[in-house]
Amino acid sequence: MKLLDQNPKLIEKVLKLSKDAGELILDIYKDYNSNFELKEDKSPLTAADIASHNLIVEGLKNLTPSLPIISEEDSSIHFKVRSSWNQYWLIDPLDGTKEFLNKNDEFTVNIALINKNEPIFGVIYIPVSGKTYWGAIEQGSFLIKRSGTQKSISVAKNTDKKLRIVTSRSHASKELGNFLEKIKDYKILRKGSSLKFCLIAEGLADIYPRLGPTSEWDVAAGEAIVKYAGGYIYDKDSKPMTYNQKDSYINPNFIVSNDSDLAKKLLLFY
Repeated sequence: MKLLDQNPKLIEKVLKLSKDAGELILDIYKDYNSNFELKEDKSPLTAADIASHNLIVEGLKNLTPSLPIISEEDSSIHFKVRSSWNQYWLIDPLDGTKEFLNKNDEFTVNIALINKNEPIFGVIYIPVSGKTYWGAIEQGSFLIKRSGTQKSISVAKNTDKKLRIVTSRSHASKELGNFLEKIKDYKILRKGSSLKFCLIAEGLADIYPRLGPTSEWDVAAGEAIVKYAGGYIYDKDSKPMTYNQKDSYINPNFIVSNDSDLAKKLLLFY
């Protein structure tokens, strides 16, 4: 909180940093030959992941030299060290590497500021569309178009009988299939990366059920944008998500929704 209060231009500078990283990714994307490495968890790692990571980390260190950084590409920090952090940056330099490799344009840059184990600011930049989604604890949530025009966004109440459910494009699961069987009337929207959070925050979807592994950097920026747009995110036990409170970065199953009661009701289907 104090960091945002004391640095009124910080949000603007981080938004630019996310865009700079996105443009760097896009330059690589245009001529990418699909080469990649596999990390220990078998997820792909590309030159774009590394380039974006380096740019964002350098930029954040210049903006906030005293603040620690956790990135998907540099997360080997012992829990005994990071558990004492009150505030830190949590980033996914290229969320949706599989979407990047599949050339479907649905990948993002995610940057979040965590304060006392919860995100108080988050930005998601979409390189292909040039759109920026961001949210902060006292400002609300916003969409900036490629033209530079900015508008406030908020979750919407669905007046249609069909529940608008946004799901992962690359991570279908038997558990998700079982969950959907318990809902009578719904419409599926498939999106890659953190774009699913953006649809909830902008009022274009009602719920995003996640029944499968994610890491804290996959979720933090999206949570901030949804929450400050009036939405909710709960873990499988109907409790708020928390960050940096265990040795592992892996999240429990969760649900994102425009309605708290709806989310908790649907969690009974998990």
